[in-house]
Amino acid sequence: MPNRRSVPRGTLRLLSFCGVTAAGVLVWAEVVHRRSSGRGFPEGTGTPPPLGSAGVIVVLGVANRGQRANLVNRWRARMALRSVPVGALTTIVTSGGAVRGPVPEATLVARHLRDVLLWRGPLVEETTSRSTWNNVANVIPELEDADWIMLVSNSLHAEKARVYLRRQRPDLADRLVRAADYRVGEMTLIKPILTVIGLLKLRTLR
Repeated sequence: MPNRRSVPRGTLRLLSFCGVTAAGVLVWAEVVHRRSSGRGFPEGTGTPPPLGSAGVIVVLGVANRGQRANLVNRWRARMALRSVPVGALTTIVTSGGAVRGPVPEATLVARHLRDVLLWRGPLVEETTSRSTWNNVANVIPELEDADWIMLVSNSLHAEKARVYLRRQRPDLADRLVRAADYRVGEMTLIKPILTVIGLLKLRTLR
């Protein structure tokens, strides 16, 4: 009489295959994000901004239905804060309108920066944008006098924004410097989704 508790033949092999495939997808997403985080910059931007310089960090918001910053917007706020260079005068600009909720994305990110992450430096909200193209175009007045500029989001979205800035204002794009937007193992489980979406959108730009 067959043992009803026995594992069906091939189950362990299937589980192993699924595990290896899942690990491969996660590694692939990490590699894509890491490479993306280093693209779209002018030459010579590998060093931190000099002491005493004045720059702007733009945080790009994501659609947010509620009245508190969602997981991705909180992540982007953390990216912005850890990107602040030592010894430089830094203004953080949050950008994003009320696309899917009652409160602009920029306001939700700004609240999180102030109330939770305790940012006490200059903070400007741009609350009308409804797309990444708008995000870039609408913050240009804040960038005009900046010595350096960072565009902060998950890596592929930030790369897209850098492409847009290059198309809209090449002179300002020459002031772009790298932000601390990529960390290995951070938000690993959602990176594959962001990778697929990001690659598709970057392909349309090209």
